[in-house]
Formats: sequence, C-alpha cells, structure tokens
Amino acid sequence: MIWNALLLALREIRRNLMRSFLTILGIVIGVSAVITMVTLGNGATRAVSDQISSLGSNLLIIRPGQHLGPGRDSAGSAAFKVADADALRNQINGLAAVVPVSSKSVTLVAMSRNWSAGVTGTSRDWFSAGKWQIVSGRVFNDAEERAGAAVCVIGETVRRELFGGLDPVGRKIRVKQFSCDVIGLLASKGQSTMGNDQDDLVAMPLRTVQRRLTGSVDVATMMVSVRDDASMDLAKDQITWLMRERRHIGPGDNDDFSVMDTRQIAETLSSTTKVMTGLLGAVAAVSLLVGGIGIMNIMLVSVTERTREIGIRLAIGALEREVLLQFLIEAVALASLGGVVGIILATVASISGSALMHVPYLFNPMINLLSFGFSAAIGVIFGYVPARRAARLDPIEALRHE
Repeated sequence: MIWNALLLALREIRRNLMRSFLTILGIVIGVSAVITMVTLGNGATRAVSDQISSLGSNLLIIRPGQHLGPGRDSAGSAAFKVADADALRNQINGLAAVVPVSSKSVTLVAMSRNWSAGVTGTSRDWFSAGKWQIVSGRVFNDAEERAGAAVCVIGETVRRELFGGLDPVGRKIRVKQFSCDVIGLLASKGQSTMGNDQDDLVAMPLRTVQRRLTGSVDVATMMVSVRDDASMDLAKDQITWLMRERRHIGPGDNDDFSVMDTRQIAETLSSTTKVMTGLLGAVAAVSLLVGGIGIMNIMLVSVTERTREIGIRLAIGALEREVLLQFLIEAVALASLGGVVGIILATVASISGSALMHVPYLFNPMINLLSFGFSAAIGVIFGYVPARRAARLDPIEALRHE
C-alpha cells in the first residue's frame, strides 16, 4: 500500500513539475542555507584554532596594560625591560623560552623598491616559540644578538614586494638610515585571526632595533613558551606573582600588565564563531518553515483540484486512511525531494565558499542528516492537515464537485 501511494505521489509531482518545483523551493533554500552556514561556520572555527596554534605551542603573551587586543589600556603602564625577561628565565621553572619583543613600523628599500613593514626586534628563541620555519638561510646567532649586528630575517610578503622572485638571502635592504644584511627567509604563515598579514615582517636582533630604530631599551611584549611537561596555569600564576613584585604592585592594587594564554584566545574566538554559526543557522532555518507553509498551501489546492478523484476512490472502496496516506506521502515526497536538492546545492556552495573565505571545508554528516530529517518532518507536519481534509471528504459531495 505504501509503495502504491509513493508511486501515485511521484506521478502527481511529475504531472505538475513547475508547480512542484516552486513548492519545494522554500525547502531547498532552507536546507541549503542551514547546511552552508553551519559548514562554513565550522570551517571558520577550525581556521581560527589552526591560526592560534600557529602562534606557538604552550605560549603565554605578556604586555603592559590590563587587557589585550584593540584598545588595550597600556597608556600609563611602564614598559618591560630585558632584565624582566632575564628574571622570568632564571627564577621560574618549567619555561622553555622567554622572548622579549620590540616592534616598529618602518619603510624598507631594496632594488629600487620600497615597502612599509613591521620590524620585530627579538632573540633567536622567537623563531622556535612562534613556530617559524626557515625556507632558506639562517637565523641570527648569539654573537650577532650581543653585538646588535645589522642582520635580518624577512617574511614572504617582504621578499615578494622588495625582491620579486629572487632569493633575498645575501642581499641588503635599507631600514630607515642603515643597511641590513638579509640572512634568512621565513616560511609563509598567511593571515592571522585578526586579518593581519603575518608574513609582512622583518626580524632583527633586539639590541639592533633598540639602538637604531626605537632609541630606547624598552620591551613592548614578552613571549613565554612553557615546556610540555609543565603546567600552564602554574606558570601563569608564577609569572604574575614575579611581575607584580618587580613592578612594585601592592597587595590590593590591580595588575598593570596582562598575561594571556593562547588557549584562552583560541577558546574565546572559537566560542564567538560558534555563536555566530548558531545564529546564522537559526535564521536560515526560518525559511524551512516558510517552505512548509508553501507545501501546505499547494497540497490544499491539490485536494480541491482532485476532489472528484478522491470521491471516486472513496466510492469504490478506498479507506480514509489510504487516502490520508496518499496525500501525506505526496507532501513528504515533495519535502524530501527539496531536502535532497538542498543538500546538493549546500555541498557546492560550501566548497565554493570555503575556497573564497580561505577556510577548510569540513563535511558534517550530522547536520546533513538533521536537515534532511527536518525537511521530511516538515512534510509530515504541514501535509497532515490537507491529507486529513482529503480523507474526510464525503464521497457523494466529492463526485458532485465540478
């Protein structure tokens, strides 16, 4: 009986292809929108996690001011000194590296080209703490760090803008008023979570930047890499205690510095993208309800058009439940067909959107099955009223219908 009802439903759908297409259009749009939004949201969440992990493993970032990010209140907070980094390195156990960092944006000149980029003054530990890979050349050594030598390692963007397709190692670039030997080229990392180009940089020994660019011995940031066998939370507490002591902060006073765990950054950004994904998915799901209303409307019209057919079936012995099942299956078939088409469109849209947004495409079988199941459920819910109306028609009145 169910098989016959399904064949009848498919025949009616095929008989009015244009109307059937317009009927399921809302379901198609709803299913494809929900799946696409959730898939792209999951890809964005994975991209955020990957980018945060590219900053370095078990990494703590210490900066002046009470919070990190845009608008951080570092004004009035004293900058760090190299002695602070030395104190952390010598007095706290479980640290793999303590890296002082000082940065300044300057104009670079090489081979008749110029380019504005950020110059990072740091130690050689910065490369391992930040998971930087060397494509060619080398990093600066301890002797060059102590002497403040005019050597630098550049990122891929700087290489492209200043040297084109040439190997920059062994060449010179002019940084403000002095010439610098390029000794290494960094592997590309791409954009950061905040949209900044991580490859648009030049790394130099900290003493070189302090003497020739900033003109001070201040340290803007300290990066602390914690060993894998050590506790991040314990290291964070010890760093906070030591920095409060060195900066003479009283027991009841607030910290004038921030210690941020990259895990916290990843969790915060990931939770934000998950909330946005949920909101977008919920908004897209509204169109599924609109599609269900469209199915109900068309099925009511179909009942009216086929009143004589229903009367004939009832007159020759068809049961009410058989007529109800026929129209209910027709509604479910329409909704399910819309779900299948929506899944196909969503797959194409998700792959294309992932490529455009530069996020990984993550196929989620659960959201695809849920969307398809929800579309079929909508067919049952919104198709029941028209099917029930058809099943309760009076055969005599139905046969008289024009």
